Amino acid sequence: MDIKDIEFLQRIQATFRIEAEEHLNAFSAGLVQLEKAPISESAPALIESMFREIHSLKGAARSVGNKEIEMVCHPLETIFAGLKKNQVGLTKVSFDLFFKTMELISKIIASAEMKASHEDREKVRDLVLRLKNAGPDFLDNGEISAGHAAETEHDDTQQASLQAQVASPVSDKMIKKTFSEIVRIPVSKLDPLLLQAEEFLQVKISVNQQINELKVIHEEILEWKATSRKWKSRRTKVSLPQWNEWLEATEFRLNNLENHLNTVTHYLEKDHHEFDLLVNDHLDSMKQLLMLPVSSLVEAFPAMVREISMDQQKDIEFVVQGSELEIDKRVLEELKGPLIHLIRNSIDHGIGTSQERMMHNKPPRGTISLVFSAKENGLFEITVSDDGKGIDVEKVLKAAVKSGIVQDDSVMDLNQDEILSLIFHSGLSTSSIITDLSGRGLGLSIVQEKVENLNGRLSMETKEGAGTTFHLILPLTLATFRGIMISLGDHFFIMPTLNVECVQRIEYKQIATIENRDTIRIGDNILALVSMAEVLGLPQPVQTRRGTPPKGVPVSSQIKVVVLVSGQTRIAFKVDEVVEEQQVLVKGLGKLLKRVRNISGATILGSGKIVPVIHVADLMKSAARGIGLQKPEIKEDAPIRNTGRILVAEDSITSRTLLKNILETAGYQVVTAIDGAAAYTRARSEEFDLILSDVDMPRMNGFELTVKVKSDTRLRDIPVVLVTSLESRDDKERGIEAGADAYIVKSSFDQGNLLEVIRKLI
Repeated sequence: MDIKDIEFLQRIQATFRIEAEEHLNAFSAGLVQLEKAPISESAPALIESMFREIHSLKGAARSVGNKEIEMVCHPLETIFAGLKKNQVGLTKVSFDLFFKTMELISKIIASAEMKASHEDREKVRDLVLRLKNAGPDFLDNGEISAGHAAETEHDDTQQASLQAQVASPVSDKMIKKTFSEIVRIPVSKLDPLLLQAEEFLQVKISVNQQINELKVIHEEILEWKATSRKWKSRRTKVSLPQWNEWLEATEFRLNNLENHLNTVTHYLEKDHHEFDLLVNDHLDSMKQLLMLPVSSLVEAFPAMVREISMDQQKDIEFVVQGSELEIDKRVLEELKGPLIHLIRNSIDHGIGTSQERMMHNKPPRGTISLVFSAKENGLFEITVSDDGKGIDVEKVLKAAVKSGIVQDDSVMDLNQDEILSLIFHSGLSTSSIITDLSGRGLGLSIVQEKVENLNGRLSMETKEGAGTTFHLILPLTLATFRGIMISLGDHFFIMPTLNVECVQRIEYKQIATIENRDTIRIGDNILALVSMAEVLGLPQPVQTRRGTPPKGVPVSSQIKVVVLVSGQTRIAFKVDEVVEEQQVLVKGLGKLLKRVRNISGATILGSGKIVPVIHVADLMKSAARGIGLQKPEIKEDAPIRNTGRILVAEDSITSRTLLKNILETAGYQVVTAIDGAAAYTRARSEEFDLILSDVDMPRMNGFELTVKVKSDTRLRDIPVVLVTSLESRDDKERGIEAGADAYIVKSSFDQGNLLEVIRKLI
């Protein structure tokens, strides 16, 4: 192997090791918390967070070709998907299994080449088998497979001892490590810090000198006051010449004090100027310690694109621009997962095969571009674009209705932008078929959440048949940002300038009432108008009715309006005053106030006053809920009941029996058929909720069965799942063309994944 290739591989592995450790630490810390309170109010959010961590770890492992970690993560992800939907419960045995899994992954990551030894590979196979046996059906019953039945017979003391051995390395230490970061700093970036530290000493000496001078002035003033009191007490006994002498002495002393103060002021101003420059230089140097080139983030992406595109038999050119731009290391680390999701989305959903592209008069090779560019005010933009199919609005809407995200009676109220915004909702996928790469509906919701947590903005442009572009605008560094201070009565707040579209003055008579809510026109757009004080729960003047000023305020009077934007949502907020725009240093709220609705942190003004920083994404959601802007009504998750009749078409008696046992154990009624022809006859004469079929069968294969079912007006709505050993891209495409709803390959068969797919379709 070439030296450059070896160095590249080492850089990729180092990057993955850091990322994997962070995902693993976060998951392990969550596991500790979940074990302590598995049925608490915070458990659902904790499970969702852990599911995302293991999902991202699996994707990262796949991108560097680490099969062992990917193999272990996949069944673990399936289990947590079941936990999310309240389909399963948790037992002591399951937590023991999770901790053992974390321990093994940690061992692989810590190895020199991050490769499992022969012994570890045996452990991987054993763990994968146990995790598959520990699928949703297993955990519901609180039992484990026969192969591991002996382990459940351990007494409580043995379980506690074993769990302590596994949990101890990942409890306190891993939780602490989650909140600390290791930064590798070149020596060249440390030299300026040493020089600046020496200059700080000079400023310190100078300031101490000025403090001593001020003390001398203070002593002179005290002495003068004492002398003045003496002269006042003997004023009637003092002759005019003595009085004039005292006045001359006072004037002389006053002039000396004035000169002394002028000198001290001059030096203090000089020190302040030098100190201001020094602090700015020092802050810039400190920021540089955390700045890394974008290339350190994206160098693994081309290999990932190549691997996935080859697997899907697509010809894709991946273009990266602006990789020399330096960005805060913490921002880069948060962006890796979202960018992987966006790129994979472009490959799987956007770019078609060469044949498909040529049919639409496009070049056979598709293009995915990843562009980084600096913007003003300490911001930068990431553009992820493809020249693929674009997003089908009707397809998104149908998927939203089918998955229960939007109620049927809300469909007509949605415009195109509102429909497209649904793709960022967790659980929605427009994939025509569920495979190991797509169909879970998780990726874009992760992207939006990450961008919002970084005080960024996400927008999207798409044109059906032409392609899709995602724009991410983010701060270069997390330390400071530009913010606009506003006042609401006696309260002050700061909001990121990035989310402020405009600030305007309007008259009360410009407020119109539409659908029982206040609105204003900004340019060609009509926006909802909301009182920010009301959303934040602050007191406000009483109005006689909507769209009118408080009592005693003329209709011609003006109000200040700030238009905020988050994602695809824009809302106008009434505020009392827009004070100023300034650089903001954000401080956390501490452990006791870790999560405050609508607030992301606080900053301290020069006066010492503490001002909260608005979490714009939260504020927009709170405002939307209050005024009914969220037209897509989200349905509550209904209790999962594994009831339904499934028709299994399989010519192998062994596979047929296996599938029947898995489905009946999960609570389904199962009817079997020996081939496609027999299955079609049963489907026409009986009622079924889903058809599960092999592909390679005599008389009528699975593809033919699917076509027959989807062509029958009475049967076309029945979901069809193909479970087969045929894993080529052509076979999958044939399944899509036939109308199959899911395509599961037997070589990577996972009963937990099968049950999850069935629950999603029924």
